[in-house]
Amino acid sequence: MEHGVVKNPAAGGGRWVEVPPERLVPWIVTFGQRHGGAGPVIRDGSTVTFTAEDGATAECHPPFLPVPGDAVPPADEARGAAEALAAQAAADRTVGVLLVRLGGYAVGVFSGSPPRLTDSKTGSRPVHGRSAAGGWSQHRFARRRENQAATALRAAADAAAEVFGRYGPDRLDAVVLGGDKRSAAGLRADPRLEKYLAKATGRFLTVPDPRLAVLREIPRAFLAIRIRLTEPK
Repeated sequence: MEHGVVKNPAAGGGRWVEVPPERLVPWIVTFGQRHGGAGPVIRDGSTVTFTAEDGATAECHPPFLPVPGDAVPPADEARGAAEALAAQAAADRTVGVLLVRLGGYAVGVFSGSPPRLTDSKTGSRPVHGRSAAGGWSQHRFARRRENQAATALRAAADAAAEVFGRYGPDRLDAVVLGGDKRSAAGLRADPRLEKYLAKATGRFLTVPDPRLAVLREIPRAFLAIRIRLTEPK
């Protein structure tokens, strides 16, 4: 495991690592050193792939697009590309965050570099678990639970419309979604959120409990560069 970064297996081979912007340059330098020297840097519009002499690759997925282009002489290509990628990830921007799970939500807006929470709203609504009982009582409980879930999602949508609405879609550079995907998908039908959700990044952040403390720490997750690392056997 490089630099002690958390690892996860990637579908189709390799593993995922997440590196904060301030650590990306030394991570890429060490990657090249560990694999016999740096090779060409390949850009495809949404990723930047660093190659090494032994065939290893580090496919970097930046948190925000577009991918920065060439800015340094070929002799410094790997370091220069890493510096540009790190700078682009950590750039000053205004980011809306919407974390929602069944029964709870956290909405915030971050601005500056490093990101600072400038506006937020959190809340929760009771949603009972599934009933093991059968018959009529089970159907009644299921309807009650559905109503509770709908009320909880409506509260999350109201909070997002309120917080994001103080900025408007034109003042938000991007929106980051998180929580659980099923609950987040339930908000897409709300017309008040359409323009904001259209700015959602491709990365969904899974968080167990959307509380204020979790929201305050979320920039660490949404700024990280996700790297698909493949190494020769």
